[in-house]
Amino acid sequence: MRVPDEAKIVWVQDLFAEQYAGGAELTSQALIDAGPKEIFRVNCSQVSMETLQSGAGKLWIFGNFSQINASLVPTIVANLRYAILEYDYKFCVHRSIELHEKTAGSRCDCHEKDIGKLVSAFFFGARHIFWMSADQRDRYHQRFPFLAQRPNTVLSSIFSAATLAEMDDLRSSAKERKGWIVLGSSSWIKGADDAEEWCKREGKDYKVVWNLPYSDLLRELSAAEGFVYLPKGGDTCPRMVIEAKLLGCKLHTNGDVQHAAERWFNTDDLDGIEAYLAGRPEVFWATLHPEIPGNARISGYTTTYNCILGGYPFRESIASLLGFCDEVVVVDGGSTDGTIEELRRIQAEDSRVVVHVQPRDWTHPRHAVFDGQQKALARSICTGDFCWQQDSDEIVHESDYQKVRDLVAAFPPKVELVSLPVVEYWGSTSKVRMDINPWKWRLSRNLPHITHGIPASLRRFDENGDLYSEQGSDGCDYIRSDSFQPIPFAGFVTEDVLRAQSAALSGDPNAKQAYQEWFSQVVENLPGVRHYSWWDMKRKIRTYRGYWQGHWESLYNIRREDTAENNMFFDKPWSQVTDQEIDDLAERLARDTGGWIFHRRLDLSRATPHVEISVSHPVVIEEWIGGSK
Repeated sequence: MRVPDEAKIVWVQDLFAEQYAGGAELTSQALIDAGPKEIFRVNCSQVSMETLQSGAGKLWIFGNFSQINASLVPTIVANLRYAILEYDYKFCVHRSIELHEKTAGSRCDCHEKDIGKLVSAFFFGARHIFWMSADQRDRYHQRFPFLAQRPNTVLSSIFSAATLAEMDDLRSSAKERKGWIVLGSSSWIKGADDAEEWCKREGKDYKVVWNLPYSDLLRELSAAEGFVYLPKGGDTCPRMVIEAKLLGCKLHTNGDVQHAAERWFNTDDLDGIEAYLAGRPEVFWATLHPEIPGNARISGYTTTYNCILGGYPFRESIASLLGFCDEVVVVDGGSTDGTIEELRRIQAEDSRVVVHVQPRDWTHPRHAVFDGQQKALARSICTGDFCWQQDSDEIVHESDYQKVRDLVAAFPPKVELVSLPVVEYWGSTSKVRMDINPWKWRLSRNLPHITHGIPASLRRFDENGDLYSEQGSDGCDYIRSDSFQPIPFAGFVTEDVLRAQSAALSGDPNAKQAYQEWFSQVVENLPGVRHYSWWDMKRKIRTYRGYWQGHWESLYNIRREDTAENNMFFDKPWSQVTDQEIDDLAERLARDTGGWIFHRRLDLSRATPHVEISVSHPVVIEEWIGGSK
């Protein structure tokens, strides 16, 4: 079976409500009815490799899936974006811990066997796991603690708005109530015999109901005095217990009704219970909203500080972000040159722009650490499902706007962060640096544990207790907020590419040609940024003299005297360098070199190789380029 092209969501279940009107099936149907129109339903027994392939890129939802071909599970985990709606205990061969113990005469150890390993791997690969009750979730987490790392929501059984309204009407119109109701299920776990025995022991007049049309069942409950339900094992969120309570029945249950102690249910406020249940479909679909193709919101974020004075194209950078982002967060460090006023003007023109001013003491000995903290703050303000970070001298080409959207729609299922290409111009359009990493961490899921800062292995504190970094970080790495460990990322650069780059930088013309062809294809096919840090050489060298050397000294807790030995540009102290000498060197760098990393002394006798790309500059930067040359 193939998934139709127009479908956005594929819902997979053993059976659907029209095939079998069980509690799980009714809950799924209520969710389907409350969801988007583009839902394609398929029975587990009909799912094949062709089905998976035709539904790639869509959101899959798995309800009861005992009939699915187990050999397909690894493909699902590796390739699909999916959520799981768990109704019972599928890690157990009997789907019930207690039934397993009764049948086998020993504890359920399925979680230690192949079925448990397969099911737990399937659950771990899900974008989200929905449980029927907190007790059910906890039982899973006790056996598979790693599932607690995945997004989890306790959902409960779900009722349609029409069913809730029908129950409300029946309860309001109920008159004389007589007798107790027993669910006459033939399933051992439902405890029908125990319920009947209780009624007999307590002298209750009772009626056994089974296989009634749903509306008839609700009417029976609305006319009954009470409902007795004594399952013999964990029943995750038995629907009929909820129905009986909302219809005004007294309840007699046991501890195996797993939702009974939850706050929403353990109350006499029936209107409150109805309100809670009425809102659960919205919780379900709101949780999955960003996973549905085309729905995810993107937040762009950047930081600024005296960008007008520094000659940064921050206006153009923000304009490019607005080309594909649903919001753009800008955190300014307390600019005094008119940058804040310009940001406020941009904000007034486009409500998607969020400006936050966070002044810092930029004279502090460890002021460089603030750079990462400003980025972390900007990220924390973002409300989108995905975050795109760029600096105020980086621009996204208009031809990449849709590519970013497409990448978000097909974001790798198990990935939190991806790196993307960087085109760094060197003094002109004709030269693109190849002596640096061709990538930068760029697009990520907006998860609370992702932030910016110094990785744990490089974090140090000076004699005043102020944080600084060992060399190896720029202070803005993607790290976990709880442990400061680096965030793993997916990239596009292979070992073969790195070898070709190294060989090209050593003078191998064939390697250079191969690297240039690869880089051109990457820039054409993947979204990225154009970095204009080294476009205006004169400006860049002046910022090295006035800012960057002090920045690195602050970040790494080092002190370099203004000597010729410590000046990587000139054979003299910076204090002796004239503006004319900077202008002359800038022209030579642009003309005679293709890039240089100024952690080491400049050697103009070495013409660092560069690459060229044919794509034009972004439209938003053309005026700035013209004015900077």
